[in-house]
Amino acid sequence: MNNLLHDAAPDFDQPIAVLKHCHGRIRKQLATLEKLLSHLPEHGADEQARQAAAAVLKYFEKAAHLHHEDEEQDLIPMLRAVAQGEDAATLQALAPVILQDHKDMDAMWQDLHEQLTAIAEGAAAVLSASAVQRFVQRYTSHMEREESVIAPMALRLFSPAQMAQLGAAMQRRRAQLGVPESNKAAVGQAVADLRKDYGQASLNEHEVLDDPMLQFTQWFEQALKAEVNEPNAMTVATVAANGRPSSRIVLVKQFDERGFTWYTNYDSRKAQELADNNFAALLFFWSELERQVRIEGRVERTSDDESDRYFRSRPLKSRLSATASRQSAPIASRAALEENYETVARQAGEDPLRPAYWGGFRLIPERIEFWQGRRSRFHDRIVYERQADGSWTRQRLQP
Repeated sequence: MNNLLHDAAPDFDQPIAVLKHCHGRIRKQLATLEKLLSHLPEHGADEQARQAAAAVLKYFEKAAHLHHEDEEQDLIPMLRAVAQGEDAATLQALAPVILQDHKDMDAMWQDLHEQLTAIAEGAAAVLSASAVQRFVQRYTSHMEREESVIAPMALRLFSPAQMAQLGAAMQRRRAQLGVPESNKAAVGQAVADLRKDYGQASLNEHEVLDDPMLQFTQWFEQALKAEVNEPNAMTVATVAANGRPSSRIVLVKQFDERGFTWYTNYDSRKAQELADNNFAALLFFWSELERQVRIEGRVERTSDDESDRYFRSRPLKSRLSATASRQSAPIASRAALEENYETVARQAGEDPLRPAYWGGFRLIPERIEFWQGRRSRFHDRIVYERQADGSWTRQRLQP
C-alpha cells in the first residue's frame, strides 16, 4: 500500500529542489491516506493498514512541520526582503494565504491524528472520508500554489549566497530533530565549522541618512515589513560596580530623538548595575535581514508621568505581574510566585497603580553602529558618533 523507503533527496545546496522533494513525499502520504479509506472497510486494521497508518503519522508528526517552518521562518521572509514591483505585490497577496493554509492544515491534521493512531495500534478501523478529503484537497492546492508561484520566484530572485543561506537553515532545522548521546562531543567540536555567508544587501556611507535615529527608524520599518521575529527585541548590556558585565533581552517600547526606552523593575539586577554605572549598550539583531545595530550611551530613568502612562497602557495581567514580582530576587517556588500574584490580584482591583519600584529607562545614544552582513565576512559597518554640540559624525569601519 505504501512504499516506506524514501527516495534520495537532493542536497541542501539546492534548497528549492529539497522543498519540491518534500512535496513529492507529502503527495505519497496523501495517496496512502486515500488508499486506507478503501482498504479499511474490507480488511480492517490489518498489518498492512497498521503499517500505512504508522508511516503517515510518522511523516506528518515529524517531517511536515519542518517544511512549514522552512517557508515561514526562511523562504517567505527572504523573499519579502528582495521582492520588488509585481513580485512584491504577488507575495503580499499570496504569503498570508500560505501561512493560513499551514494553520488550517495543522487543525485538519489533529482531526486525523487520533483516528490514524487507533488504526496504527490496531484498536480501530475507522477513518473519516470527509476529513481525509479536506486534508488532501487543501494540501494539494497549497503545494500547487507554491510550485507555480513561490518556487519560481525564489529561483529567479535569490543569489547563490541566498540559496546557500536558505539551504543551510533547512539543514540545521533537520539536524535539530535529535542528536545521539555519542555524537554530542562531535557536535560541540563542529561549532567552528558552522558558517553562513551573507549577501542580501549592502550599506554605503554615502546613502545612509545624516541622522542615525532616522536611519534606525528606516531599518526598523523594513524589519517590520519583512516580519522579522520580534524586531523590538534588544540585548541590554550593563556593567556592575565590580566591573563584571551582564546582558539580557528586553523589548524596546519607544524610540525617538531622545533615545531608546524600555521598562523594568527598579530593584532588578540591571537596574542596580545602572545605578552603579549608568552607561550601557544595546544590540538589535535582525537575522532575516542580515543586520544588527549596536548602540552605546548614558541611561537615565523616565519621568514618573511617562512611566505611569505606559503602565496604564499595559494589559491588566501584565500590570499585576509587574506588581507581584520582585524581579531578580530569590523565591522558594513557582507556587509561592503564583500566590504572590493571586494576593496582588485580589487587592489591586481592575486599575492597579504603578508600583514605585517599576518604571522606565531611556538610553541616550552617543554611538550607533549599523552592520550589514556581506559575503566572505567582508561586512559593511557605518558608525555614527555624537559630538559635543549634539551633531553626528559618521564613518565606515573595517569589518
